[in-house]
Amino acid sequence: MTYTPRSDFLHVMQSRGFLADCTDMQSLDETLLTPGQSAYIGFDATAKSLHVGSLIQIMMLRWFQKTGHTPITLMGGGTTKVGDPSFRADERPLLDAAAIDANIAGIRQVFSAYIDYDAGAQMLNNAEWLDGLNYLDFLRDIGRHFSINRMLSFESVKSRLDREQSLSFLEFNYMILQAYDFMELHRRYGCILQMGGSDQWGNIVNGIDLTRRVIEGEVYGLTSPLLTTSDGKKMGKSQSGAVWLNAEMLSPYEFWQFWRNTTDADVGRFLKLYTELPLDECDRLGALEGSEINEAKARLATEVTTLLHGAAAAAAAAQTARDVFEKGGVGDDLPTLTLTADEIGDGMSIVQLIVKSGLAGSGKEAKRLIAEGGARLNDAPLTEAGTMVDASMLGQPIKLSAGKKRHALVQLG
Repeated sequence: MTYTPRSDFLHVMQSRGFLADCTDMQSLDETLLTPGQSAYIGFDATAKSLHVGSLIQIMMLRWFQKTGHTPITLMGGGTTKVGDPSFRADERPLLDAAAIDANIAGIRQVFSAYIDYDAGAQMLNNAEWLDGLNYLDFLRDIGRHFSINRMLSFESVKSRLDREQSLSFLEFNYMILQAYDFMELHRRYGCILQMGGSDQWGNIVNGIDLTRRVIEGEVYGLTSPLLTTSDGKKMGKSQSGAVWLNAEMLSPYEFWQFWRNTTDADVGRFLKLYTELPLDECDRLGALEGSEINEAKARLATEVTTLLHGAAAAAAAAQTARDVFEKGGVGDDLPTLTLTADEIGDGMSIVQLIVKSGLAGSGKEAKRLIAEGGARLNDAPLTEAGTMVDASMLGQPIKLSAGKKRHALVQLG
């Protein structure tokens, strides 16, 4: 029999599809009936932006605040120096302190769109307590609570070892440090809940055990499912690479277009996870068929883009899409590649332009796109990979297209 939560937060998690596992659902539910509880999710600062793969966790923190509690975004200023081995095939490249700080600044921009730090939410950095640890004291006081046998049994570690891929001692320490984070957050800030993707289950359970053993704290863990699209692809990736959440790394139009290209079967589920539309409206839109499902996809794209980039950017992206797809025009918000006359020189091949504009990842991919009839120049089919473009052709911006859904402008700067 499925447990029916009474707290607003867990009701949202369960009804909208966020919930994979919880360590003690009933006890957590009772605790969350008291407003002002604290929960955290940790994010390592490995890039200047998070991507769509992190958005489900960000939405969990947003709902936590909307239901009367205090979310904590924990930045891994300390753990980023180690690297999380969970379900990775190799070791992460190590970053220095300056690069980590720059990444944290970029990531904060994303969080600020979803979480209100002026209303009590906190952004913390685990370097605050990790950087000053004495190694011998840490081994004696914390390390003794961890069983190597148990750590080896966690799927995130076991999968690496089963594939006979190297797992460094540095990475092996990561799960101990993450467990220590939970204990410190409970001790310093009264945090009672750690959330994360289901790949973090082992790390979360370690933190719960450590907190109970060392300071006898009662804390909980909750995980969301690791999302893939209905065709088996990992969320956060597109044909042209990662779907970043910072506008400087991915334009609002490209972000909008990513959601507009959602597979029909995923629309209802994504509306529940990534928007705040009422559940019955999500169900109604997700059940549309034929050409009507395109209206639901546009609604999904606009709702998600509004949360991240604001209503004006979402409206501009939607208008550009209408101009490009319905009217055959160019639109004001398409991704734009600006070239100087010196860069073009005596001419640049259309293959180079396609790659530079981001419509293909390599010259080989661009040539294949042309050969298969998927490339267009100003809406006319491109048939020759040897076509050259010179500065005189860029008196007006030219429109490049890859298939029916991906477009870019090239102009002379």
